[in-house]
Amino acid sequence: MQTLRAENLTRTYGEKTLFHDISFIVNEHDRIGVIGVNGSGKTNLLDVLAGVTAPEDGQLVTPKNYTIGYLKQRPELDQDLTVIDAVLAGSQQVFRTIRHYEQTLAAYADRPEDSATQQAYVDAEARMNQEDAWTVESDVKTILTQLHITDLTQTVKNMSGGQQKRVGLAQVLIQSPDLLLLDEPTNHLDFDSIEWLENYLTSYKGALIVVTHDRYFLDQVANQMFELSFGELHKYTGNYQAFVQAKAERVARDISAEHKQQQLYKKELAWMRAGAPARSTKQQGRINRFNDLKDNLNTLQVDGDVDISLGQQRLGKKVIELKDASLQFEQQTILDDFSMLIQANDRIGITGVNGAGKSSLLNVIAGKLPLDSGTVTIGETVKLGYYTQQTEPIPGDQRIVNYLQTVGETVLNKQGEHVSVTELLEEFLFPRSMHGTLIRKLSGGEQRRLYLLKLLMQQPNVLLLDEPTNDLDIGTLTVLENYLDNFAGTVITVSHDRYFLDKVGTKLLIFDGQGHIERYSGRFSSYLKDQKTAIKADATETKATKEKAVAEDAAEPAAKQAKEKVKLTYAEQLEYDKIEGLIEELDQHKGELEEAMAANASDYGKLADLQKELTETETQIDEKMDRWDYLSQYAQA
Repeated sequence: MQTLRAENLTRTYGEKTLFHDISFIVNEHDRIGVIGVNGSGKTNLLDVLAGVTAPEDGQLVTPKNYTIGYLKQRPELDQDLTVIDAVLAGSQQVFRTIRHYEQTLAAYADRPEDSATQQAYVDAEARMNQEDAWTVESDVKTILTQLHITDLTQTVKNMSGGQQKRVGLAQVLIQSPDLLLLDEPTNHLDFDSIEWLENYLTSYKGALIVVTHDRYFLDQVANQMFELSFGELHKYTGNYQAFVQAKAERVARDISAEHKQQQLYKKELAWMRAGAPARSTKQQGRINRFNDLKDNLNTLQVDGDVDISLGQQRLGKKVIELKDASLQFEQQTILDDFSMLIQANDRIGITGVNGAGKSSLLNVIAGKLPLDSGTVTIGETVKLGYYTQQTEPIPGDQRIVNYLQTVGETVLNKQGEHVSVTELLEEFLFPRSMHGTLIRKLSGGEQRRLYLLKLLMQQPNVLLLDEPTNDLDIGTLTVLENYLDNFAGTVITVSHDRYFLDKVGTKLLIFDGQGHIERYSGRFSSYLKDQKTAIKADATETKATKEKAVAEDAAEPAAKQAKEKVKLTYAEQLEYDKIEGLIEELDQHKGELEEAMAANASDYGKLADLQKELTETETQIDEKMDRWDYLSQYAQA
């Protein structure tokens, strides 16, 4: 069994300890989901396992031939290569074998008489056979097709970031390593691609460690969960749902144990204050235990909830109206005579194929992108808050607290109370020790959480959210979902996260491309279920229709022929009279050929000619027999 063993790993980032002295084993068929709040070290853990960075302490132990494939959040691809060449440009052994074979093949074509070149080609071909590398290119094309990459000749630099992520995913999947490391693999994937990836990973022969915010994906794929929290690694058996319950039980036990420690401390403190004498070893031991208890008291750390309890401005009945809206963008139809009335408290989820214009619709509403024709009307009481895919430029040398103070020193909560910036930061899981930290020292996810806090501090009553799940941790997403559930305003969100759409959206816009937008009232899971039912019904109906048509087409000529033909024509009668004699002659010739082959068994040249003639004769006999069988039906009549 191929196994990776991590022993006492420690990794820091600046002054922050990401994980300390953690150990675990990854067995062959493990499917491990890694979660934790932004900045807890999830990506750093994958970097250490992949050998991209080294731990400050600890080691990885693997078999000599152990292979690891790593999909980063932003794959490192040669921008000048075509898609197919970029996939095959990986560092894994199978890719090196293919490139070596192509080089030796080119050299052999130039110098076919050179013995060294001949031997190199033979060796390269043998290696291709040994590693079963011949099917790699077709496998790559199959995977890319499933990920909706069809133009394999386009260069990487002309692709979007999402498309490049899918190329990187294809590259790492085709390697079939002993351990797959995937960092947010479902970002930028359509739903059918996610479903395909779930099925692919479920049957994958090696091990898998995945960092993702996609809770449905974790439920389908993971059989273990690793949680990074305050430098420690907590391990759970089962998928995400099992983890939620198990973590709640663990935290409850820890809190109970902490409470017992506090009660014991109070008892021992009273004893100490009474003037505990140190006249005996036993009494001195009790004093030492008290000091240890004091040092370890209140050290329990649990992940807090992101408490989003901010006020907002009143929203009138008229919110947003699009009327006869049309928009073309880079020869792509985004909106085609599209009209929609968006009202107060609407919860609209926008999803669909990549590149169809979902973000463009948000940009139109936000006034960042003008329509080609039609109108968009924003209500007078509307105050928009737009959480974009790309965080606004933030000065890296600005401190966290100063960044928020540009909005205000305080903000009103739902109860009308003034809440300070420092209090808000603590509620958003930024402890006081971090308030003076330079923003450039934050992780990407922490910067996105800070950006969200600044947006909500402005107290919008209409929220536009563009792929909010891409960079926020699951804990933050859970509380954001709860906040939106109680938000007394309108929410319009673009997302590919099925769980988030289920929690947030009650009305759906499905972008199918070229201006075709499907509307659906209900939760996203219901939409997917209805789609599958409709597709299955269409497939069943289509199959039945085809089978009926084939049966009718086959029956019609047979019935027509049986009805019209009752006896042989004059020409057919002449043919029938002679055919038996022809068959007899062919049988006789066949016997003569077989005798000649026996007589010339040692003459391979002659034998080959006789075998060819024998094959042709046997074919003629079969044809004549089929013809005789047909003609005899009507001759007997």
